[in-house]
Amino acid sequence: MIYPIVLFGNQILRKEASDIDAGYPNLQELIADMFETMYHARGCGLAAPQIGLPINVFVIDTTEMEEETEGEKPAPVKMAFVNAEIIDRFGENAVFCEGCLSVPGISENVVRKESITIEYDDENFQRQRRNFSGMAARVIQHEYDHIMGKTFIDRISPLKRTLLKGKLNDISRGKMQVKYKTK
Repeated sequence: MIYPIVLFGNQILRKEASDIDAGYPNLQELIADMFETMYHARGCGLAAPQIGLPINVFVIDTTEMEEETEGEKPAPVKMAFVNAEIIDRFGENAVFCEGCLSVPGISENVVRKESITIEYDDENFQRQRRNFSGMAARVIQHEYDHIMGKTFIDRISPLKRTLLKGKLNDISRGKMQVKYKTK
């Protein structure tokens, strides 16, 4: 099932998501639907709040992003994260031009640490702790922001936000064209 994407301005994107337990209904189906929704919208990550669910679940797939980068290519990461918590951010600050399915038509340079340590439950509610670097770390941090009630717009300068105010207002009013369902 392909879900509509919640757009910038919807208050669910500003709320911290809640952890879930192993009894959460149809989690495997939800995760599959989130991947399907993400691929349909041509994204590389999707958090549950972006489809209107205030829960701590997100999915990523860096396959296409890794193929587009130059130099040595790390293995792509395709994973679901449940009840995620970033434990540490480390390494150099890295700048990358980010966009977001919930903020269509806008992309801006965002500074993030190049590596992270994250704890999360896998799809079977087995607790994991892993380090990620490069593009996977960036996409995880972006999606993690969503479950913390933030968007990449919160990570750009106040001046840039002011300059984008008109576009952001248009997005929140649904005044833009995208090739995926929105709400």
